[in-house]
Amino acid sequence: MTAYSLLDLVPVLEGSDVPDAMARAADLAAHAESLGYTRYWMAEHHGMEGIASAATAVVIGHVAGRTSTIRVGAGGIMLPNHAPLTIAEQFGTLDALYPGRIDLGLGRAPGSDQRVAQAMRRNLDTDPNAFPRDVMELQSYFADDGQTGIRATPGAGANVPLYILGSSTFGAQLAAALGLPYAFASHFAPQMLDDALAIYRRDFRPSAALDKPYAMAGFNVFAADTDEQGELLATSMQQSFVALRTGQPGKMKPPIRGYLDTLPAQARMMLDGVLSCSAIGGPAKVREGLSRFIDRTGVDEIVLVSSIYDHDARKRSLTIAAEAMADRPV
Repeated sequence: MTAYSLLDLVPVLEGSDVPDAMARAADLAAHAESLGYTRYWMAEHHGMEGIASAATAVVIGHVAGRTSTIRVGAGGIMLPNHAPLTIAEQFGTLDALYPGRIDLGLGRAPGSDQRVAQAMRRNLDTDPNAFPRDVMELQSYFADDGQTGIRATPGAGANVPLYILGSSTFGAQLAAALGLPYAFASHFAPQMLDDALAIYRRDFRPSAALDKPYAMAGFNVFAADTDEQGELLATSMQQSFVALRTGQPGKMKPPIRGYLDTLPAQARMMLDGVLSCSAIGGPAKVREGLSRFIDRTGVDEIVLVSSIYDHDARKRSLTIAAEAMADRPV
């Protein structure tokens, strides 16, 4: 059976604030736990008024403390923003508090622009080998193998699985070379999904962490009791993407009936491309969309993204998706 998990950007809603976003995140994770989701991940973004997960490790602790069994982690930490020792200490601390439940997905994008990077006191290294070096340094801290000459406390010996994230073939090559699981961001950058998965599976080298490839992929779900309701729910995320691409990001807006009809053709085409890995509609349509995507990609795990304005509608969407996954043949 294909595993299913949840990626939550901890959205800040128009008319709401960060504390409310944090409360909703914990409630959503508990709901996902009750539905059999494997893991709940959140991602590091900076300078975004509509995303509350910038201090990712802190929010992971908040959510893990309000759940019991679901794995909680980062999908992901943008490693160029941080010293690997700092991440080893943060996630070593989380593993000490919530043993056996913490994941660490690693990306090489800054999750911000150059101004934010400078504000974080980091210079973005253009050396293509910088990210692989940082990943291996982080592995060394967790392994406590003495290669760095520094012992991470907490961190040394922590049981924190690493995942390589990507939206291009670079991450696939790195994950394959290091023998790590690989998660592709097809929920917003689907163009190179098939090529990346093929490279990862072809070039995978078994490691102490993993003996065979383990591929994951993001997939948007806007599920409701009817197709019309699902299409309406999706308009909040559609508005967010249009705002981001036009340099006007902000808080998540309520859904708008007929929103797509108000857009110029260019914006419609952009959304069709960005959100092509999506299932929008009622239970039957969502079940079909999920099955078609899983059958095409053969992923071991699908990471669902259900960015919906209304919290109860979002929980209902996750329920419908979980029921669709449970109905798939083993």
